[in-house]
Amino acid sequence: MQYRSLRGLCVLAFALLAGCSMFSSSDLRHEPAKLTEYAPAVSARVIWQVPVGAGSGVGFAPAVVDEAVYAAAPRGTVVKVNLASGAVAWRASVDRTLSAGAGSDGRITAVAAPDGAVIAFDDGGQELWTAQASSEVLIPPVVGDGVVAVRSGDYRVQAFEAATGELRWSVQRPGPALALKTTMQMRIVDGMLITGLPNGKLMAIDLASGDVLWEGTVAVSQGVTDLDRISDVVGAPQLQGPLLCAVAYQGRMACFDISRGGVMHWSTSFSSPTGMTTDETQAYAADQRSVMHAFSLEDGDPRWSQDALRNRRLAAPAVLRNTVAAGDLEGYVHFLNRHDGSLQGRLHLGGGPILSPLTASPRGVVVQTGKGDLVLVGLN
Repeated sequence: MQYRSLRGLCVLAFALLAGCSMFSSSDLRHEPAKLTEYAPAVSARVIWQVPVGAGSGVGFAPAVVDEAVYAAAPRGTVVKVNLASGAVAWRASVDRTLSAGAGSDGRITAVAAPDGAVIAFDDGGQELWTAQASSEVLIPPVVGDGVVAVRSGDYRVQAFEAATGELRWSVQRPGPALALKTTMQMRIVDGMLITGLPNGKLMAIDLASGDVLWEGTVAVSQGVTDLDRISDVVGAPQLQGPLLCAVAYQGRMACFDISRGGVMHWSTSFSSPTGMTTDETQAYAADQRSVMHAFSLEDGDPRWSQDALRNRRLAAPAVLRNTVAAGDLEGYVHFLNRHDGSLQGRLHLGGGPILSPLTASPRGVVVQTGKGDLVLVGLN
C-alpha cells in the first residue's frame, strides 16, 4: 500500500503552523480571535520549566508516569524530569532526527524517527535497542505490559518486545488515500492497545497476541473527493468508567459502552482536528474553528460552547481541577470553566504555537511548548 500523507498539501489546520494556509489571508472570518479582557477567576503560574530541545511537532507529547515526565524533541533529545521539582533525572541524545515521542511505562522509554526507527531507553537513559517499523512513525509510541507499540504511516500497528526490540506482532488495516497529520495517541488499558485509525475506526488489540478484540465505528467517510472523505480518529481515546470515547475529523464524537461489549452508547455530529478529553461527567473538544464545546457523557447532549478563542488553533485540551486547559498558536494556555465554558485565566508561555496535547497530572498540567520547553503549569 502506497502511503500518502497530507504533509505536502496546504489543507488542514495544523499545516497552517508549518507555513501553509487553507484560507485567503484577506478572509477575516478565519483570522484568530483577539484576546479579550475578562475578570480572571483562577491564577495560573509556572511551577517549573525545563528545556527539552529545539522544535516541536504533532508527533510529540509528554508522558506522565507516577512522579516522572518523559519527553522528546525533534533534534534527538529525550529527557526524564521529576514531576514535583522539575529536576532532570537524565537526558539522552540520539544521532538522528525524531518524529514522535515519548512513550514510557517508567521502565522503558521509546521514541521514533522519520525512517521508522524505534529507539528504546532504560530508566537510566541508556539506549537499549533500535527496531524498525514498517514506515514513518508520526504518533508517540506507547509502552506497557512488556511491549513497545507504534502505529506507522502505512496504517500498521506493530508491537516490539520491550526488553529486546524483537517484533511480537503486526496488525494492518486498509487505509484511505489521504490521512491527517495532527496529534494522535494510543492507549494501553487492561492488557489492550486502543488506537484510532484514519478510516474512522476505533480498535482494541490484545497486547499479548496481537488479536483484534473489537472495532467500533466513530465516523463514516462522506463526500466525493479524497479531502472530503478524510475522517481520521484524532487525539487520544478517552476512558471514563465503562465508556470509551473518541472523536474524528469531519465526522463524529462517539462513546462506546465496553461493559456491554462495546456497543454504541451515543454519538453526535462533530469535527475536531486535534482530539478530546473527558472528566467524570463531560467530554470536551475544540472544533475546526477552535470553538470549545462540552458534551454530556451520559447522552452526548451539548452543555456549552465558547467561541472567544475562535481560530486560535487550540491543541488537544486537558482537565485541570475545575477548568479545561488548552494551548494556542501564540503559546498561551487558556483556562475555561468546566461548568459553563467561561474564560477563567490565561498564561503566556511564549515560544510559538503549542502543538502537543496538554497532559494532566496530579500536580498540574504539563505543556510541551513550540520552542521546546517542558512546563508544569499549576493553578493557585
